[in-house]
Parts: sequence; C-alpha cells; structure tokens
Amino acid sequence: MSKTIVVLQGDETGQELLEEALRVIDPAVSRCDVTFENFDLSLECRRKTKNQVVFDAAERLKQTGLGIKAATITPPSADDVGSPNALLREAIGGQVILRTGRRIPGVRPFAGVYAPIAVVRMAVDGEYNAKEWREGEGLDEMAYSTRPLSRRVCRAVAEFTFRYARRTGATVFGGPKYTVSPVYEGMFKEELDLAAQRYPDVRYNPQLIDATYALLLDASGESLVIPMLNRDGDTLSDLVMKMFGTIAGAESIIFALDHDFNVSVALTEAPHGTAPTLMGKNIANPMAMILAGAALLRYVRSDNATRASRAIYESVMEAVYDGIKTPDLGGQATTSDFTDEVIRRVKSKLEVWEALGDQPAAHSAGTPF
Repeated sequence: MSKTIVVLQGDETGQELLEEALRVIDPAVSRCDVTFENFDLSLECRRKTKNQVVFDAAERLKQTGLGIKAATITPPSADDVGSPNALLREAIGGQVILRTGRRIPGVRPFAGVYAPIAVVRMAVDGEYNAKEWREGEGLDEMAYSTRPLSRRVCRAVAEFTFRYARRTGATVFGGPKYTVSPVYEGMFKEELDLAAQRYPDVRYNPQLIDATYALLLDASGESLVIPMLNRDGDTLSDLVMKMFGTIAGAESIIFALDHDFNVSVALTEAPHGTAPTLMGKNIANPMAMILAGAALLRYVRSDNATRASRAIYESVMEAVYDGIKTPDLGGQATTSDFTDEVIRRVKSKLEVWEALGDQPAAHSAGTPF
C-alpha cells in the first residue's frame, strides 16, 4: 500500500536542498512505494494565505504521519507571519526533536569526539511560547517573560530519551539547571529521575547544563543522549553538530507521540536555515536534507523503506569518505554532484542487496527511532 509523504516546500537554498533530497527518496531510486503531496510554505505563500497553508499542512501531516520540510524564512517583524516551525509543532502535537551528531568519515571532529551525541529537545513550551511585556520608562523600564512548561511534555521527552538510549546503548547525560530553577526546570528533572527508575538498565549521568557544555569537550568514546529544554536544546544541538564538522552533517526529526509515547507523526528536516548567500550557486551541502529523507523512510514501515534508508545513510557517508565533499567540508563537489553520487551508490546497493537476498531487520513500531 502506497504511503503519502507530506512535502513542505520552503525558501531560498532550503527549497533547493529539499529538491535534492526528493531526488534521492523518489521511488525510481529508493524502490519505496511512496507518493508526495506538496504544500507551499514559502514566505510568499504564508503571507498570501495568512498562515492557513501551515495549518492545512499540519492537518494532513496528522493524517499521513510522514513529512519532510525545507528551511523557511522567519520575517523579523512581529506583525508578519512569523515562523511556521512553532505553528507546525503545536498543530501536529509535536513534543520531541531529535538531532544526532555523528562522526562523518574523513572529517576530523572537534576535540577528538567520535561517538554519537544525540540531543533530545522539547519541541514546545519554554521561551518559544513565552508571553513577554515591558513596564516603566527610561532606565526604570523592566522586561518580563512567562514561560510555560507542562508535565506532559516533560514526561514525553524523558520517556523518549530513555527509550532511545536503551535502543542505542547510550548513556543519558546532562539535563536542566534545576538548582537555579527548582520549580520550573525542577519539574523536568523530576520526570528524568522517574524515567531512570523505569529504565534501570539505562546508564544515567545527570548534569547541570553548564557542566554539560564543559564536559562535552572531554567526550570521546561514550555514546550520549542529552535531554534538553526547548531553547537549551536549540543551542546545544547546533554546537554538537558543529563538533562533528558541520551543521549540515545530520538530520533533525520532530516527533508527535501517542498516549503510549510511540511515534504518531515524524517530520524530518535539516537543522540549518535558508542560507540566502548560497542560493543559486549549487555549492550548499545537501547532506542533512538527504539524511532527513533517509530518516523519514524508517517510518514508512516496510522492508523496502528500511532497506532504502540504510542504503542512503551508507551512501552519504561513503561518498564523503571517498572525498566527494562540498566546499564547507573542504571539497570541490557541487550540490548536484554530491546528490548524483549518492543516487548512484543507492541504486547499486539496492541492486546488490536484492541479488544477495538481503532482508533488513523488521522495524518495530514501538521504538523511538
């Protein structure tokens, strides 16, 4: 049965890279029985529809459970349409964002780190949903902010974190600054501690966020999963990506979870922005966007899709290892050159695996990744 992937088109280089990713997961390459349904989330269309296109796309995402999104422009004016990201996350019930920094073959990571570091970030609440106002005048003017944080989201992030750490054999590391904020951030710490009791087989090494940043510089051989509040996870995930060479080196996944904390919607994207200075130059790195496509195929729930996902991940990493790199990684390959090489390798792998009768392991619907 064909599965529908909701494609959320974007702006500038973000849209160009989305088109590269779609070339790779196209059924002619991936052998997956999928169809694409497009929604134009470009700034122009969001303004024209007053963001209705964002809500229409979110509704369709809840129906299909599968989506891939290009980077979009967030206009600076508060009176404009704003960012579609927060609107989408709220509308689909997104609770968790997963970004995994991993070693890129042939690219030297920072400080000798080589084991994967996954950041599990709250997709909602916190500063991004805060109410802000000012009172007073002159030097007596005061700015105020109220940040919401629900126990339901805290529990969802904690549960996802420990399930993912169990599946990957990683240590749950880090956490909130609950000593300074025992009521607000303390609630998140409570849920992490409770999850640690539910999963006693998972290694748990809680740290305050400032210590987390410092200790990451000493990380090397231990795989880590780091649960974070919304804004903390936003900043930390960018750092982790860069530690492995480039922010364009890995995908980002937004999850909506059901009442049993299993995935009901997976929306994948690149963690970087629209890169307007690279638009039309055919030199931007498409790795993150291609890997976003590969990650999404895991949730199509079929043997062909599982096999194709593995083939894409391997092909991307092997291409870089063989020196086919875009300028940000010190190479000379163009965007389209890199995608062409990945496509060639994916087709070859799938053909060989089929000839050898390779059968990928079944993808369990209950696993978080």
